Amino acid sequence: MSSDNWTTPDLCDAAEQGAIAFAVMEPMFANYGGREQFCGPAVTVKCFEDNSKVKELLATPGRGRVLVVDAGGSLRRACLGDLIAQSAVDNGWAGVVLYGCVRDVDVLATLPLGVQAIGSHPQRTEKLGVGQIDVTVNFAGVSVAPGAMVYADNNGIMVTAEPLSL
Repeated sequence: MSSDNWTTPDLCDAAEQGAIAFAVMEPMFANYGGREQFCGPAVTVKCFEDNSKVKELLATPGRGRVLVVDAGGSLRRACLGDLIAQSAVDNGWAGVVLYGCVRDVDVLATLPLGVQAIGSHPQRTEKLGVGQIDVTVNFAGVSVAPGAMVYADNNGIMVTAEPLSL
């Protein structure tokens, strides 16, 4: 597979054949970004109805990484919107996997950023500076450690401890 011609089903098949450990997140996510296929090393955040740490991280150089956010599955506030997503694009992030909600979905769909989330909600979060960075997060049946490889497309989200050969 070339680096621009992969799917998570193909990666799962290759990992199984190569006896490489992997996990697939439960199917609860939808694509909201303009980039439907993305991958990269994980940077993790754990927060609940406060996106201060998300905003802080996506304003730093992404270097093709994926921000994996455990927002507690909240369906009451959006943890990512158009302005923070544009900051992620400007700083070279590959994508965001968000166990929570997004907003400004029409704008997100136009940005060259992968965004997978469990829903959309028009209300923003509070900004209290609360959250944990670079901790192992657990949601959708998978644990994601900082630095784990995340692969996402319309088929689902796959996580491995080390990069797969694309």
